[in-house]
Amino acid sequence: MKQYLLQPTDEGSLSPTLTEVDLPEPGPGEVRVKMEACSLNYRDLLMMSGQSASSGDAAVVPLSDGAGVISAVGEGVTEWAEGDRVALTFFEEWKDGAFSMKYHKAARGGSSNGVLAEEVVSPAHGLVRIPEGYSTVEAATLPCAAVTAWHGLMERSRPMKEGDTVLCLGTGGVSIFALQLAKAAGANVIITSSSDEKLERAAALGADELVNYRDNPDWEKVVFEKTEKRGVDHVIEVGGPGTLEKSMSSVGAGGSIALIGVLTGFDAPDASLFPLVTKNVDLSGIYVGSRSMFERLNHFLGEHQIRPVIDREFAFEEVGDAYDYLKSGSHFGKVVVRVR
Repeated sequence: MKQYLLQPTDEGSLSPTLTEVDLPEPGPGEVRVKMEACSLNYRDLLMMSGQSASSGDAAVVPLSDGAGVISAVGEGVTEWAEGDRVALTFFEEWKDGAFSMKYHKAARGGSSNGVLAEEVVSPAHGLVRIPEGYSTVEAATLPCAAVTAWHGLMERSRPMKEGDTVLCLGTGGVSIFALQLAKAAGANVIITSSSDEKLERAAALGADELVNYRDNPDWEKVVFEKTEKRGVDHVIEVGGPGTLEKSMSSVGAGGSIALIGVLTGFDAPDASLFPLVTKNVDLSGIYVGSRSMFERLNHFLGEHQIRPVIDREFAFEEVGDAYDYLKSGSHFGKVVVRVR
């Protein structure tokens, strides 16, 4: 069968290389999944550039997000059968409960093999059923971005409730899922982008207020005015050090900031954290989520008939183009690779 490996280059980065390997057989407690689609996340760019904490010298199958159909079941597996349509979890071993650092050892597409292959073997507990009515292409967008958005809004700190105001930074996968989840839950959403075209697309998904941060460099002041100087209840913070200070200025008293991404880099923020204290704000680090969170997300998606926003699909042989497109920042929502 065919699979990609991230292999070191002379420049010190990693490159996805198509290889031929034997078809893997599931052992006791495992299943084999015939992959039909995968999706990319910003983390995958960090992996390829060698900037991720999981980047190393050993070749690894890239991408954490994928979905397909079970093609073989190992000894002792009773909860799955051949033909079941499934998505794989980001962390193979984080089933439920509080996070533990040991789960990093089995983070797909990083410290362990990912899903960019024709067939993948996984522990039986590392799968979830696809939401009713979803295609495997749609389901492939969920494991990282959608679970992260769900975790940040609904599971940690102060869960979002009807009537709250949510600030989403940008229009990538996490932020667009957060917009969709928040609107379905009855919240108001303010979203930012440097593109008026993308803001118009966000408005079509239900965004209540639009802020072009290129036209408004002090966008946090615009957000504050749009909330009648009260501030937002929740921030989906995907920028990192370059945007955290503005997010702290945007959040209101008793609010929460879900610290998710590092789109602006890994440097320390050049900002005082004291506003978090004065406003009694919760700052929560969010790194995807557990299998149980994924299952609760899927129930919510099905209940509210939420469909993922897929910007563009690439063929299995066009993986390099998919990486380049994500890196360009042109996407709105998710970028998908069809395996078959």
